[in-house]
Amino acid sequence: MSSVIEARAWLLLCPGLGRGTEGAAGGDPGPVTSSLMASFDAELGHRAAVVHSSRLVLGVHGGRLTLTDTGGQPVPTPAVAYARLSTPRLSADREVTLLRHLALMGTQLINPAEAVLAAVNKFWHLQQLAAAGIPVPDTRTHTDAPLEHVLDAGVPQPCVVKAVRGHRGRRVFLAADDKGLRAVAGSLDDRHPYLLQRYVAHSHGRDLRVIVVDGRAAAAAVRTAGDGRLVSNLAQGGTHTVCTGRYPDAEALAVEAADVIGLGVAGVDLLFEADGSFTVCEVNCNPTWRPDMLGVAEAIAVACRRRLEAAG
Repeated sequence: MSSVIEARAWLLLCPGLGRGTEGAAGGDPGPVTSSLMASFDAELGHRAAVVHSSRLVLGVHGGRLTLTDTGGQPVPTPAVAYARLSTPRLSADREVTLLRHLALMGTQLINPAEAVLAAVNKFWHLQQLAAAGIPVPDTRTHTDAPLEHVLDAGVPQPCVVKAVRGHRGRRVFLAADDKGLRAVAGSLDDRHPYLLQRYVAHSHGRDLRVIVVDGRAAAAAVRTAGDGRLVSNLAQGGTHTVCTGRYPDAEALAVEAADVIGLGVAGVDLLFEADGSFTVCEVNCNPTWRPDMLGVAEAIAVACRRRLEAAG
């Protein structure tokens, strides 16, 4: 790969990825970022560079947007960029501001800032999906209303409770009824609202993760929880079985969901319904994948190359 000055395609790394260091300059890149770096090098060669957000300074000078490194050296903006973001740390004042800055300076983002914002808020992307006719779980949420008042208005019973800004399967649990939920409502962290969703019993402890890249399903895997748990996220001890191509209808639905949100790269989680259909649970803008989900990093590098060639 090339230096940042010469590169026209960026693999942009932000702090907080993987083990907590892979977005930092000089840190452990982790398996996902390592696979992306190798694929960008193989597919784009000298046209690509790995760029760390911690080395960039944004500005406005004389009415024009500017971009420099921390040494004050001007940095040409790339034609194309794919950003790896840490969902827990994602901030509109930091990472999203950088994405907006690059876009306004002419960079084509694989995942635009607006799509990233919609994906990290679990209710925002439910709003968009439902408006587009994509099947999603019946859900209640709130803004300023206390959670107890939301329960007074009626919620699905039983219901899955999750924080609107949760990640990696954390802050998710099953409430058998509103009586049990009322008993714990006062103990819940109220810095963010909660989603109260229909419990899809047929999908308890399992879901289908589809990695979508550039309008196609690059890989898919069934994720399964252990010990009868609800959450199948691998970060919570779940296991997965690669099944790319086994559920074509689900993969097509995942592609449609990613397109509705506006993501070029997405991890779409689908729930199994009892009638054989699927419901979209979540759309993630910064999916991870295991090494046996072959071809994902390569597909992302190819997506960048195609956009780069189209830009001329």
